[in-house]
Amino acid sequence: MPSRAKSGSARRPRSKSDLKHPSLYINRELSWLAFNRRVLAQASDASHPLLERVKFLAIAGTNLDEFFMVRVATILKKSRAGIEGSSIDGLTNTEELALIRKHALAHANEQAACWDDHLRPLLSRAGIHLLDPDQYTPAIDAWLQRYFTAQIFPVLTPLAFDPGHPFPYISNLSMNLAVRVRHGGRTKFARVKVPGMLPRFIALPDDLSPTPGVSFVFLEDVIRRNLDALFPGTQIEGAYLFRIIRDTDMVIQEDEADDLLETVDRGLKQLRYGALSLLQVESEMPRRILNILVDNFEIHEDVVVRTSSRLGFGDWHQLTRLPRPTLKFPGFTPATRWAPDEADQVFAQIADEDVLVHHPFDSFTSVETFLRAAVTDPSVVAIKMTLYRIGPNSPLIEMLIEAAEQGKQVAVMVELKARFDERNNIAWAHRLESAGIHVVYGLVNLKVHCKLCLVVRQEGDGIRRYAHIATGNYNRSTSQFYTDIGIFTADTSLLGDVSEVFNALTGYSSQHRFSSLLVAPEGLRRGFHDLITREIAHAQAGRPSGIAIKNNAVADPGMIRLLYQASQAGVPVRMMVRGVCCLRPGIPGVSDRIEVRSIVGRFLEHSRLYVFENGGHPEVYLGSADLMERNLDRRVEVLCPVTDPEWNAHLRTVVFHTLWSDTVRTWHLHADGSYTRVVRTAGGPGIDAQATLLEHYTGRTAPTAAVPPPGIPPRQPD
Repeated sequence: MPSRAKSGSARRPRSKSDLKHPSLYINRELSWLAFNRRVLAQASDASHPLLERVKFLAIAGTNLDEFFMVRVATILKKSRAGIEGSSIDGLTNTEELALIRKHALAHANEQAACWDDHLRPLLSRAGIHLLDPDQYTPAIDAWLQRYFTAQIFPVLTPLAFDPGHPFPYISNLSMNLAVRVRHGGRTKFARVKVPGMLPRFIALPDDLSPTPGVSFVFLEDVIRRNLDALFPGTQIEGAYLFRIIRDTDMVIQEDEADDLLETVDRGLKQLRYGALSLLQVESEMPRRILNILVDNFEIHEDVVVRTSSRLGFGDWHQLTRLPRPTLKFPGFTPATRWAPDEADQVFAQIADEDVLVHHPFDSFTSVETFLRAAVTDPSVVAIKMTLYRIGPNSPLIEMLIEAAEQGKQVAVMVELKARFDERNNIAWAHRLESAGIHVVYGLVNLKVHCKLCLVVRQEGDGIRRYAHIATGNYNRSTSQFYTDIGIFTADTSLLGDVSEVFNALTGYSSQHRFSSLLVAPEGLRRGFHDLITREIAHAQAGRPSGIAIKNNAVADPGMIRLLYQASQAGVPVRMMVRGVCCLRPGIPGVSDRIEVRSIVGRFLEHSRLYVFENGGHPEVYLGSADLMERNLDRRVEVLCPVTDPEWNAHLRTVVFHTLWSDTVRTWHLHADGSYTRVVRTAGGPGIDAQATLLEHYTGRTAPTAAVPPPGIPPRQPD
């Protein structure tokens, strides 16, 4: 169970109008750690298949690594530069880092305990054995020596450290052995990298497995056991694992950049030498060896963590690829709006009515077919698209190139600053440019995060435009386990705005106001303000009011204050926030009409929906933006009103309410910042919202919760 320890000032605000008081906010970093604990809790949840539980452990490990690479690194960077400031809950850098360290260490210990005490024994019972060196038989040892010689030894490069050999470069996320050897009558230090390109888990031949099933050994154990082959003629006195995490938060002075692509490429190279935000070492590492690492990395002890557990749980993804279908979620066939051979029907159907897709329940093939229709249709004259996280093997790239080769005008906005996807996006940008496509890299000081595809078609009565507007990336891989929503539309009230957004991305348009779309950075904050204050006016006038939010994060102080004001005015606010939430619900007189929940389950809840009751005439927006300062002020984001009455009702009464009704995967946020599972009614059936929606979309059955969301009254008759 997560700790209920409070963050920030313990003092209460002086009055109900003092909505800026730090005590009304939850620390962003601690809120994120609470989210990752909810992910880790899935690894201990016996209702999930065993290898899926291992996957949740791996996801939690990868998440924690990225947290140190970006969030912790950013705070450390400010602290080292002497830049003082306070977090949203009033903590100094020093106070915040101390709390992060305390909670992150507890979280890391929970990961290790989950593996050692639960998952590893369960895997062994299922016939999947992970052996430690003390479990090796002589036959296993002999086979591993041969394996080491043939498969591992040629890859290894021992690097000495002495006056003639400088301290070696250690790459981010690498696992290494600090080896102490006796050479020439002196004790010396060397480093051996555990190669990341080799499998972390080495499968033994079936006839060597000491128990029925498949047996694995750890790569680092095999290397450590055979170090004498790397240091012949020396005495090995000890070898100790360590792992580093570097600052990967790239800072670009875009106002001074002549070429953004070259600047990002140069920044990526500099990140190789980012300052350390974490040094993990085995608990047995002697002080003398640790001192060598600390001195040469030029770090303080506050970024050092000793551990007796395995390092790098993100590598456990490898185990989830085992061909054991009974230990995984059952497969399903997503619904398809248009099959690939139905491309000729796409534009006619969209011209007749809007089409909504909800991934992964609806196949991403529908999006690909939309683009394929644009490529093959001779009436299409132009295609414009934004690409943020494309993935390594995107069929969309080939389609765009084919369209350009056919003489269609193709313009693509590739966001080079998409974190962790920079190198991939640079490669795609080069590929697209080489095909003659107009490629735009981004805007100065802004990330382009919106998800848009615009198709311009020459029809009998003139030019007509079609668009796909979505909450998630154009990425086939992530669409299989991220829940995202997209809408295909030919609504002229929307398409003019979409064209203006692309004009702003590719040219010098200074359009700041849009007729239908909410567009950041100029109009999104203002739009949210107007929508929330309208709900306040409805509540004060006695008309139906309510706000329902489903997104990934709520951290912007200004938006939180607006929601507090709405609660104070009597507006019911229901929030499904997957990750970070800095708003404290349930504070008497401040947020007692706000309830916050979080679903963590089989699929990653990634879609963003915003519902406003509007006096009985509900409005629904979907798009790419969370309620964070970066989304509102430092990114190009788009929220699209869902104008089709049926889809409007579907998103409110099917999608949102089904999620809100969940009693299996939902966590409830308390005013003190802690989360607890929502308790199902005694004797009542449990509702797994994601399973319910999966059944609805793939089986086209009626959801069990197809009624309006709590706190949002049904639409009143006109």
